[in-house]
Amino acid sequence: MSTFLLEVVTPERIVYSQDVNMVIVKGAAGELGILPNHIPLVTPLKIAPVTIKKGNSSEHLAVNGGFMEVRKEKVVILAESAETPGNIDVERARAAKGRAEQRLASKQDEIDFRRAELALQRAMNRLDVVSKV
Repeated sequence: MSTFLLEVVTPERIVYSQDVNMVIVKGAAGELGILPNHIPLVTPLKIAPVTIKKGNSSEHLAVNGGFMEVRKEKVVILAESAETPGNIDVERARAAKGRAEQRLASKQDEIDFRRAELALQRAMNRLDVVSKV
């Protein structure tokens, strides 16, 4: 089965760098499945889990926005932050989710509302990735 190199990079480090069979992401225009020899493209990414397929197994990463560049033999995800399930503190993610929900319920000004909305998306993304393990 054909493979390509997938790299997930944040400002701090390389989170993931392996040959894979497929990667599934949520781009600005919707969900994308990338296979080897995909046409080149660049797309912004939403806050959502990234599914990585290798052989008959799947892995998941919590990617919190960024961009994906697809080349013939390589896919690079430049993420604001990315975490593997083993690096996610579940209790901290649950606490962040609760705080964000409280801020959204209080209906403060527009800037605080958007920040709380993004914090809620990031927390739910982390919890979603952990639940898939």
